[in-house]
Amino acid sequence: MIQQQLRQLLPEREVDPSAALALLCSSAAAVVVWKWLGKRQIQKKMEEARRTRDEGVKKMAKAVQQFREQVPSVQTDAILSLPLLQLTERLREGSLSPKTVLYTYLEKALEVTQQTNCLRHFIPECEDQLQEIQRQKEKGLLYGIPVSIKDHISHKGHLSTCGLVQCLDTPVQEDSVLVKVLKSQGAIPFAMTNVPQSLFNYDCSNPIFGQTLNPLNHQKSPGGSSGGEGALIAGGGSILGIGSDVGGSIRLPSSFCGLCGLKPTAERLSLSGVSGSVSGILAVPWVLGPIARDVDSLALCMKALLCQEMFQLDPTVPPIPFDEEVYSSSAPLRVGYYDTDGYFPLPPCMRRAVRETREALQAAGHQLVPFSPPRIHYVMTELFLKTFFADGGHAWLDVFTGGIVDPSLKSQVNSCKIPRLGKKLLALILKPLFPRLADYLSALGGIRSVKEMWNHHHQIEAYRTEIITRWRELRLDVVLCPVLGPAFTTGYAGKLLTAISSTMLYNVLNFPAGVVPVSTVTEADEEELKLYQGYCDDPWDRTLKQAVAGAVGLPVAVQCVALPWREELCLRFMKEVETLSREKRAA
Repeated sequence: MIQQQLRQLLPEREVDPSAALALLCSSAAAVVVWKWLGKRQIQKKMEEARRTRDEGVKKMAKAVQQFREQVPSVQTDAILSLPLLQLTERLREGSLSPKTVLYTYLEKALEVTQQTNCLRHFIPECEDQLQEIQRQKEKGLLYGIPVSIKDHISHKGHLSTCGLVQCLDTPVQEDSVLVKVLKSQGAIPFAMTNVPQSLFNYDCSNPIFGQTLNPLNHQKSPGGSSGGEGALIAGGGSILGIGSDVGGSIRLPSSFCGLCGLKPTAERLSLSGVSGSVSGILAVPWVLGPIARDVDSLALCMKALLCQEMFQLDPTVPPIPFDEEVYSSSAPLRVGYYDTDGYFPLPPCMRRAVRETREALQAAGHQLVPFSPPRIHYVMTELFLKTFFADGGHAWLDVFTGGIVDPSLKSQVNSCKIPRLGKKLLALILKPLFPRLADYLSALGGIRSVKEMWNHHHQIEAYRTEIITRWRELRLDVVLCPVLGPAFTTGYAGKLLTAISSTMLYNVLNFPAGVVPVSTVTEADEEELKLYQGYCDDPWDRTLKQAVAGAVGLPVAVQCVALPWREELCLRFMKEVETLSREKRAA
């Protein structure tokens, strides 16, 4: 039959139909073989990356073993239990050596990553940095402190993968500015941590290096996209880490893992030398920030980074040193608060955390004022999602080389793959039944013109102005609000992108925001969760309920916010919340 169709299409004197059919079949076979070879090449790249990582782990384990044989009397538990401020003091006075501290944390990091798969790669040059800090004329604020960094923060000689196959080819040629400043302050970058594929997910899994687990409960996610950092620090394998945040990627791992994390104002810390899966998105910018076990550690890290070295290396960073006076102040604060944003209601334990923290702050002499950011539904769909999917998601889809997509991202990827017209039609059909899902699909349709893009940028600026005006009318210093949690069961985050409304708001606003653990999930919280219906009682509400179930004993946190460029005030508020929550637990 095919031959007959070919005879009708092709002049008989010029082409033999049988030859044309053979050519067609061989071409099809060639395409199949070419695709198979391409996928095989991708598999080889991924296997090689895993092999390189595993060899690095073995070499580091051998180096640790050699150190243990040379210095068998190291008090590992005593060193690991020291808070960062005490550890820096011991290092500076010489009662602990940087080498002892480094190998103690390397040993613990090996143990934690065996349990959680949190490391992407050890940095063997940490031993060179150990020698370098001995030659520095002055001991920096982070002298001898081992620091872990997120996968996409460039370190010379290492890959910045973003969990993507296309980034496995070329090691970076130069340290990022942030790594240079860390080293100048005496810190020792020793490990790069795992991330979700493309970074645009708040689980922590990619097809190259696999799933990272929460050290507090291996059925749960550590959060993302700085999930490797969260798991390593919560497991005790690092005392200080650097993550990044564009929708909650520092704050969500902090919430899920019971840590303190700060998302500063964009450009307060240099982004030079930091890669991303999709570049050029400016309306809602990426930002780097610290993650640690306590607020004082975050403050010390910011103080160390906000130095002349950073201002000289990156002139785009405003030369604003850390304001110790603001951080150390004990003056009463005027605190705005809310426990729900009216778009994605959080589980009962997270709202309880805000309520109990509000009561503790009030009892401590602070003034509490109700504050409610308006139209979060609009912010999520029209401002946040349209920023990242302005082109309908095409640039993001392009990063998935060979069509290899991590299972945790398939829901998001499949939604983006729907043609624009299909998204609009589905949104129209679903609107009466599932309005949030309909608006999500509509937002994924993107922006159609430059004029519409300009208007979109204007809308973000107008919303920021509206919030700042309301903030000032109420004469607020800071705001207390919820953060998404407790930790999700692995695999659920990709099904609930818009559940990050509590954190994404402050990326859109570009306000500094931090997370502080204040409690844990109780049996009563778990019982109350059974009655949770959300606002819409739609599939998203039911999925959230499933995602957070089984979390008894896991951390519960709150979020603290200040106006732009007021990181010190945000940290001061976080410190107050931390102090009050610790006093309550000790009582």
